Amino acid sequence: MPNSLPREEISARIEAALYSAGRPLSIDELLKASGTNSKSMTKNIVNELIKKTKCVFAALEITELADGTFVFQLKPGYTPLIRKFAQRPSIPAASLKTLSYIACEQPVTSKRLVQSRGTQVYTHLRTLKQMKLIEFENLGRLKAYRTTKKFQSYFGITDLESLRSMLAKPVERVVNNNNHSNKVVGAESS
Repeated sequence: MPNSLPREEISARIEAALYSAGRPLSIDELLKASGTNSKSMTKNIVNELIKKTKCVFAALEITELADGTFVFQLKPGYTPLIRKFAQRPSIPAASLKTLSYIACEQPVTSKRLVQSRGTQVYTHLRTLKQMKLIEFENLGRLKAYRTTKKFQSYFGITDLESLRSMLAKPVERVVNNNNHSNKVVGAESS
């Protein structure tokens, strides 16, 4: 099948796919969106789009992730600035907190989730399972939850260990601050 589309149209289709996906796309997905059958042409056009966005946009970028996928995203430095303007997330806040707990502690049992998040966690788990962001394994009467590949793709995460260490740093600061404030107030541990 010859490439019958003009290069500008192929580029526009790839750009539209990256913009509208809201998640990283593989080169095969971009190939389908491009309307061409040339992987090398698709890759070349993606690289051109990466260069173009660097020249045109200050806050947006197209970037290749470590797993070889491509994403059109806000540059990380602008996230705090736009947070107040962003629309409501598609994941409810309480479910997102449960998801972050699972991501940090995985695999984590349903018993531990109930102890830390309360009985409403079952609603969160149902939502997260429907979104295919978590999966579970039966361990007798308990279930052990962990995140899925879709979770990693949705959030652009390539390495769970670096995610854990990144999430642990704010927790360590809070614990250290709390311990320090107890000493200042004169609280003694028994």
